Amino acid sequence: MIYKIFGDKIVVRLEKGEEVVASIKELCKKENIKAGSISALGATNHVVIGIYKVDEQKYYSNTFDEDLEITSLTGNISVMDDEPYLHIHATLGNIKGQCIGGHLNEARISATCEIIIQKIDGQVERKFDESIGLNVIEF
Repeated sequence: MIYKIFGDKIVVRLEKGEEVVASIKELCKKENIKAGSISALGATNHVVIGIYKVDEQKYYSNTFDEDLEITSLTGNISVMDDEPYLHIHATLGNIKGQCIGGHLNEARISATCEIIIQKIDGQVERKFDESIGLNVIEF
C-alpha cells in the first residue's frame, strides 16, 4: 500500500495481493482516522460479498474466485470499541459484463486498486441495535 495525504483526502494505491478491508483498517489506525467516506475502483480475483437478511438477522456470504473489475466500491469509516469500523459495499463486473454486489467482507487485489478516503474531522461511533441485529451509527 502506498498513499499520499492531500488535506482531508487520502489517495491510496493497493498492489497485487493486498486485501482491501485489512489495508484500509491498517491505514485508519496509522493515520488516526475516526470518521470518513471511502470510494474506490480496481481489480480483484478473490472477493467475499454478502447480503444481510433483516428478518433472520443473518449475513449470507458468497465467495468469487475469478477475475472481476471493481466497478464501484463505496463505504464509510467509523469506530466501535476503539477500533476502526468499516461499512463497505461493492459492485463488481465479470468477463461477460454481468455485475454482482453486496456488503464487502474481503477482496484481494489482482492488479491494482485506487482508493480515495475523505476524512471527516471528528469521530463517529457505532453501537449494536438489537432490533435489527446490526451495528449502527450512534450520535
